[in-house]
Amino acid sequence: MSWRYTRTYDLQLTTYDFRMSNNYFQFKQFRIDQEHCAMKVTTDACIQGAWTPVLPQVKRVLDVGAGTGLLSLMLAQRNNDVIIDGIEFDKAAATQAAENVVASPWKDRINIIEGDAVLYTAPHKYDLIISNPPFFNNSLLSDKDNKNMARHTLSLTYEGLLDVLQNNLAEDGYTSIMLPFTEYQQWKELLFNSGWYESMSLAVSNNFDSPAKRVVGLFSKKKVEEIKEKKLVIRDADNNYMPAFTALLSPFYLNL
Repeated sequence: MSWRYTRTYDLQLTTYDFRMSNNYFQFKQFRIDQEHCAMKVTTDACIQGAWTPVLPQVKRVLDVGAGTGLLSLMLAQRNNDVIIDGIEFDKAAATQAAENVVASPWKDRINIIEGDAVLYTAPHKYDLIISNPPFFNNSLLSDKDNKNMARHTLSLTYEGLLDVLQNNLAEDGYTSIMLPFTEYQQWKELLFNSGWYESMSLAVSNNFDSPAKRVVGLFSKKKVEEIKEKKLVIRDADNNYMPAFTALLSPFYLNL
């Protein structure tokens, strides 16, 4: 499988004067500028970045569909030793992700690549591949092409993502994937049929009365004795953050 093109960014820090708060998201140790990205910072993505285990053997990470660079930056904050490549198909998002990285304390350990992940074959294997992939298969499309590419399986199908894992993940590596509950079941079936195994999952609910809306799952080629299934509820009956959510996100969120 050949690599079509790669554009690696070495950018000077660009300063923005934003008047609208949704143009950026300020974390404790870094800032995400996102006005040129179709998909903005979400609570779900923050949960994935904070929860995904970074095991001691992880030295190289691939962030597939890097978007704003959020997951790459969160993993870099959590581990001082990992080297991270983030690949993003959309040119505007890749440029903004690169700017976010340059403005962060970890610019020497994160590399943003503009390109098609399905055509990408790295010169080395990755110990961890993380992705919050496009997930809507049959829903109505937006009139904005970049949002369609980010949210719908037009640019990256589940089969395409599996190819990325097969081509780039180390033999003893693992992947972290976040999807809505229904789509997660489809993804899990695809991987099971391809000889992969689930080792751990985190089902995320808004509150105690709501069903799981998202699932973060870890998969590898290694079969485990027991699948660890965890749950996370974001808010209590009074709409306050639950203690487990606060503990998970407090290294990142300003007001926790």
